[in-house]
Amino acid sequence: MTTWPTDVETRRLLDKAVRELGEEFSGIHDAATVKRYVDQAVEMLPNPRFRDYLPTFARKFARDLLRSAARWQGRIAAERPQILFVCVHNAGRSQMAAAFARHLSEGRVDVLSAGSAPADGIHANVFAAMREVGIDLSEEFPKLLSDDFVRASDVVITMGCGDACPVFPGKRYEDWKEEDPAVQGIEGVRAVRDSIRRRVMNLLSGLSAASRNPAPGGRPGT
Repeated sequence: MTTWPTDVETRRLLDKAVRELGEEFSGIHDAATVKRYVDQAVEMLPNPRFRDYLPTFARKFARDLLRSAARWQGRIAAERPQILFVCVHNAGRSQMAAAFARHLSEGRVDVLSAGSAPADGIHANVFAAMREVGIDLSEEFPKLLSDDFVRASDVVITMGCGDACPVFPGKRYEDWKEEDPAVQGIEGVRAVRDSIRRRVMNLLSGLSAASRNPAPGGRPGT
């Protein structure tokens, strides 16, 4: 069983998150499942650096987990293709790719990102480079990869995480070779950013074409 933080205010906010998510997912997940996923989110955000923001991060993370579980279990309709971006630390490449996918798709796809070994936070140069193109990552944070994320996604893009990402049938997998921003100066991060942006644009264009011309018996984006 997950042990929640002992301070009263954090526990109150986590209890509130459980109640609100229970209302949001009423008829989709029962109360015990909602609580279990909030517990899981707390457990998967162990770094002390997150503690001041734990209720906010845990609520957001649990919501993504609950939606993903409901999607692959067939409890909610998959109205749009879902893309999952994965790298090792979820602090640079996958965060940039996810941000570009959200921004450029204008709601045409659902987007998740995660890491096989999440870092303490997003790299400072990644924040700066993305701000230069008008994208704010201040509400994002590294998240541990979950099987629910993979099961729920139509397209899984990996970037340097090797065999850490589980493979499930019926998914489209791609591995993008991009330099790790953690070992780059700002100029190097800009180059990675621009390369990822081009890749995301191509990916979204391909998904749009697939949705217009789905394969017989197949599902767009798979």
